[in-house]
Amino acid sequence: MKKILLIPDSFKGTMSSVRICTLMKNAVHEIFPEAQALSIPVADGGEGSVDAFLEAAGGIKKTVKVQNPFFEEMESFYGILKNDNTDAEKTAIIEMAACAGLPLALGRLNPSLTTTYGAGELIANALKNGCTNIIIGLGGSATNDGGCGAAAALGVKFFDKEGKSFVPTGGTLKNIERIDMSGLNPLVKKARFTTMCDIDNPLFGKNGAAYIFGPQKGADPKMVEELDQGLKHLALIAEKTEALNSYSKAAEIPGAGAAGGMGYGTLIFLGSELKMGIEIVLDTVDFDKKLDEASFVFTGEGKLDSQSLRGKVVVGVAKRAKKKNVPVIAVVGDAESGIEPVYDMGVSAVFSINRLAVPFSQAQKTAETDLVSTMKDILRLIKIKQ
Repeated sequence: MKKILLIPDSFKGTMSSVRICTLMKNAVHEIFPEAQALSIPVADGGEGSVDAFLEAAGGIKKTVKVQNPFFEEMESFYGILKNDNTDAEKTAIIEMAACAGLPLALGRLNPSLTTTYGAGELIANALKNGCTNIIIGLGGSATNDGGCGAAAALGVKFFDKEGKSFVPTGGTLKNIERIDMSGLNPLVKKARFTTMCDIDNPLFGKNGAAYIFGPQKGADPKMVEELDQGLKHLALIAEKTEALNSYSKAAEIPGAGAAGGMGYGTLIFLGSELKMGIEIVLDTVDFDKKLDEASFVFTGEGKLDSQSLRGKVVVGVAKRAKKKNVPVIAVVGDAESGIEPVYDMGVSAVFSINRLAVPFSQAQKTAETDLVSTMKDILRLIKIKQ
């Protein structure tokens, strides 16, 4: 056995993808000491995404002072990926949760007041440092401002009926009378933006950002309705803005409602492309090339279910590996019924680490040892056939 690729998602509530890679690699080296085990931890755009990318591709973490969700100064960060090719574009990983995440608002959750301004400051710093490929991870946000805060940090101006400029938050989107794009940071036009987004919610409506995600950010029913109306108003004003009228249907694009409408904001203000997180990871780490001469791929996630079939980590990995006839083994926390289509998509076998079929509250206590035991059993089985 020459090379094994390890590319798991995190097991929510138990293990990070970086930790799972470490445990898997240790198991591989115990059973196959001579094998090369290559770790590619997966980021989903939320908390921990920068660390996962840096672990998978190498690079540096940049520390920057920016605004937190309540316009207070804080120390945040982003990643710049390792670049061995001097002619290649410089890639930055922006994790919006690093300055606008829910944990930063605990104790005072209020999506009518919170801002993505800090995320815009991180982007501005990356552009200033010569990054021309910007990957923005959405997830775990405390905001509902449609990405207007981030846009304001990058030079977009918002005016109310009195002609005064202001930085909109979820609760003041309704006050936007005019959007001026003329002050947008010129470096934005020279960069390529990609947004990691694994949900398909539109900007507003009963399935939009406010109604679906507002309550977990602290919004009561009345606030949810007000936030939704604010997002709808933002889209209306954007449609009337000459510099943005090419994005007239952007509010309906699947994923526009991600992270309190930040998906929409990256679309219209930055010209970003929304893509499934796993596709961005695979492209960024040059996964297709890493498949060359690989004997097996180990992937996995906390729960393999119907949502997984929509193209998340296991399926995304399997589809790529299938093209090169590399077997894929999915090691998961649990697997629901009805996941049989994954085998047609390229998964060779699925193994659950929940050996005694116990409830999650109990299983999470032994997740690490159960993962290692399952990995060793699979590898021992493979060794029999060597």
